[in-house]
Amino acid sequence: MADATGLMGGTFDPIHYGHLAAAEEARVRFGLDRVVFVPNRQPPHKKEYCVTPAERRYEMVLLAIAAHPQFEVSRIELDRPGPSYAIDTVCAFRRELGPHARLCFITGADAIREILTWHRPEDLARSCEFIAVARPGHRLEDLGQEVGDLLQGQVHVLDAPGVAVSSTEIRQRAAAGESLRYLVPPPVLRYVEAHRLYRDRDAGCCACGAADAAAEA
Repeated sequence: MADATGLMGGTFDPIHYGHLAAAEEARVRFGLDRVVFVPNRQPPHKKEYCVTPAERRYEMVLLAIAAHPQFEVSRIELDRPGPSYAIDTVCAFRRELGPHARLCFITGADAIREILTWHRPEDLARSCEFIAVARPGHRLEDLGQEVGDLLQGQVHVLDAPGVAVSSTEIRQRAAAGESLRYLVPPPVLRYVEAHRLYRDRDAGCCACGAADAAAEA
């Protein structure tokens, strides 16, 4: 069993080279034996747009990481009903790995700044370390002050490689019919094109709702 595990949670709508570069940098810089990608089923903080059905996002992650032996994907949040809270996932991995294994939660620095608004932040802080990924050009000198005493000494800042791309930008480009080449891995690009993802966000919302309703039934 791996002694040092990184959990990279996210919507991955879609997964892109920025996610992969950050995961690899975290793995190498912090001596992780593996990085487990954990796609959200129902992200509690994503209210501004309709998320692509979970199985589509899961399949794109599988395609993106297939060639990397230290990358894995977990269905733990997809198969668990209700909102995808980080504390539930971290506790499940902690039970699997045992109390002495190193467990790091990898997320964006902006998300770390909001950690006090997360579900059960005190329990989360006791259960793992955090790797805060900074986008190129973002300054994080004040991050320690913003998270306060709760995460004192538990947050490691990671300057991500220069892949300044976001899933929001990729969805917008796809909706406009623009090229996604060199923004997402080729298998993900083929998947997006084959399923015409992000071309019609209104239609995607209907599909999203239908898929979630079917999963709940």
